Amino acid sequence: MLAEPPAGEYLRVIPLGGCGEIGRNMTVYETADDIVVIDAGVQFPEEEMMGVDLVINDMSYLLERAAKVRGLLLTHAHEDHIGGVPFFLAQLNVPVYGTGVTLALLRGKLKEHKLLDVARVNVIDPGEIIKLGRLRGEFISITHSVAGSCSVALRTPLGLVLHTGDYKFDQTPIDGHPSDIAAFARCGEEGVLLLAGDSTNAEVPGHTASERVVGETFADIFSRCKGRIIITSFASNVPRLQQAADAAAQHDRKVCFVGRSMQNVSSIAIEHGYLAVAAGQLIREHEIDAYPPHKVVICTTGSQGEPTSALTRMAARDHRTVKLVRGDTIILSATPIPGNERSVGRTINNLFKLGVNVIYGRDRMVHVSGHGCQEELLLMLNLVRPKYFVPLHGEYRMLAQHVRLALKTGVPASNAFVLENGDVLELTPDGAKPVGKTNGGPVFVDGLGVGDVGEVVLRDRKHLSADGMIVVTVTIDSSDGKVLAGPDITTRGFTFGQRTENDSIVEDVRRQAWQIIESGATQGLTEWTTIREHVHKGLQRFVYDRTKRRPMIVPVVMEV
Repeated sequence: MLAEPPAGEYLRVIPLGGCGEIGRNMTVYETADDIVVIDAGVQFPEEEMMGVDLVINDMSYLLERAAKVRGLLLTHAHEDHIGGVPFFLAQLNVPVYGTGVTLALLRGKLKEHKLLDVARVNVIDPGEIIKLGRLRGEFISITHSVAGSCSVALRTPLGLVLHTGDYKFDQTPIDGHPSDIAAFARCGEEGVLLLAGDSTNAEVPGHTASERVVGETFADIFSRCKGRIIITSFASNVPRLQQAADAAAQHDRKVCFVGRSMQNVSSIAIEHGYLAVAAGQLIREHEIDAYPPHKVVICTTGSQGEPTSALTRMAARDHRTVKLVRGDTIILSATPIPGNERSVGRTINNLFKLGVNVIYGRDRMVHVSGHGCQEELLLMLNLVRPKYFVPLHGEYRMLAQHVRLALKTGVPASNAFVLENGDVLELTPDGAKPVGKTNGGPVFVDGLGVGDVGEVVLRDRKHLSADGMIVVTVTIDSSDGKVLAGPDITTRGFTFGQRTENDSIVEDVRRQAWQIIESGATQGLTEWTTIREHVHKGLQRFVYDRTKRRPMIVPVVMEV
């Protein structure tokens, strides 16, 4: 139950996604007159979400208060922060603000969803002030694994809120633009009411290594490889693509981008000056075989073992252009997102079966995180010295560990809050406290359907995958309920479908269904809905007694 807002000034903080999970980041900041939303991401489905393509956020809280929503601010261009924007704008078309590269990458998604002509996107440079009703927003440059990443300083009637977004303090970033530590220090001098911070690496001691470490590793690997080099990473990790291109140039190799998202991101990054690849160095996919293996570097999608990604198809010898051979070197320049470990492991196994050289794992230094470790989180806390603290972006244990770090820097325990999706934290001049909960659950996207697949559907899909299905089709006389045709039995995922002893089970099921229907007719049951229910319950018991399985029973009763 959500409490009514107070009469005076207040600030409500509502994470609708990203708290207690990795993905679908979205945080709502609400005052008496205005609402600002930061990020609208997606989450990729877990194994038990059968058939689901994407997971987005529940928008009902915002739709009920649509008149107050002043804008959507995007911290950076990763899928878990911008992937849900098209679904957001389809329901609530408000102005969108972000840096140039963030919006350049977003426009491709908006075009795909036929929203490009109606979306109101606004390029904002760091330091520029955005007017959002009575609120004022400012982007502050921060280093992350994609160019154009920013924190958001939101000035409210109650005070300054600092939303970090994803970040680390990389002192030697590839683009030459380190985090604007001076701006964070100025926020601290101004006084920060609330810090809402990235918690991804809150469990990891020390500092996150600089992105340049990966470039040094690439240079070493390239110097020793005699065949083709295939690098897989997140397509949006433009600094990583730049380092691959630089290493390729140093060793006189051509570069080819393979995979739809890799090609899209690289072309946008090159067009806007965030990725520098010499015109003569870049080749197209169909040109790969025209060059000797020691002259080629391929940057491809598939770092998370996605079933239809380019690397997964290569590992299964199913890619239309790239056929892996002995002598090829595969570099997995990413770590698996929680939940993707099995699919990534399967891809690695398939690569080893092909006899190629596979380089992966943290100890090989072919990947560094884009998120700050404990020392960087402590630095942010000490720079801004917030009165209140809310950890964001992480599983629950990460959020809890981030709170522990905040307490070490002097934040009172009563002023630090671990929130879950849908929790509502209310700040007033008198203090801060949770005041209830709203809808913060997932919304499933399945094909063109948004929200029409819920827990019940997923449960049925899981049931079908585990125990199969039996369909009973029968025609009855509408006057007396007697069987006129059938019952016909169709099974899926229940028997082998061959001439085996299981055929007798199917015949017994058919005979049992007939007996149930005839028995019902003798008792005067002629209504088809009642007969269907009797068949369902009777066969469920019968099949379990015979097989100890619980397939889904689907009776189809037709009246004549």
